[in-house]
Amino acid sequence: MTTLRPAPTRAGGSTAVDTRGGSPTPGLARRRSVPHLLLGAVLVVGCAVAFAGTALRVDPRTPVLAVAHDLPAGHVLTDSDLTVVRIVADADMATVAESRRSSVVGRSVRLPMAAGGLLAETMLGPGAWPPAGQSVVAVKVTAGHAPTDLVAGAQVLVLVVPTSSGNTASAAQSASVRADATVVSVERPDTSGARVVSLLMIDADAVRIAGAAGEASLVVRGRAG
Repeated sequence: MTTLRPAPTRAGGSTAVDTRGGSPTPGLARRRSVPHLLLGAVLVVGCAVAFAGTALRVDPRTPVLAVAHDLPAGHVLTDSDLTVVRIVADADMATVAESRRSSVVGRSVRLPMAAGGLLAETMLGPGAWPPAGQSVVAVKVTAGHAPTDLVAGAQVLVLVVPTSSGNTASAAQSASVRADATVVSVERPDTSGARVVSLLMIDADAVRIAGAAGEASLVVRGRAG
């Protein structure tokens, strides 16, 4: 025989209900949801910080090739001659991409280059030096017949005028030999102030300049553009 026990009553006549096996009370549900909200907020902030950090690490600059140290004209490039610098891409700036490094090694530089100078395709020549169809001529230039600040890479007009020996000025002018050239190197002046200058020019002009008798003068020309 089963005996039914009435539910205990609280003061004031309300009936107490055992909720241990039932649904949680609203207050308990709110207390449990607070940690979840905090965790969600932390995750959102963390994702935002990570995204911002990734965006800041994206480098808008482009890696290009430069020379690691001073190079003379005609130098054949090795891997140790090259370094990588990052610049903001400019459509008007001629550069050589880092990805072409292996194809640049073994080629020569047409002009002298200073350390840190950016490589451009126009500065690169074939592996052989001097390039086909051109020759290097050494010319002795006495004091006063070339600018004192003459440097490698300058574009010059070479004038060889016969030394005067009773000839008129017009005759000397007509017998002068001239040619366009690029300065390859300039040696230190000797005790008299004379310097030996190596010049790159086309083969035909090189033969004429080398065979000309007279005083050589160099006139530096401005670069176009």
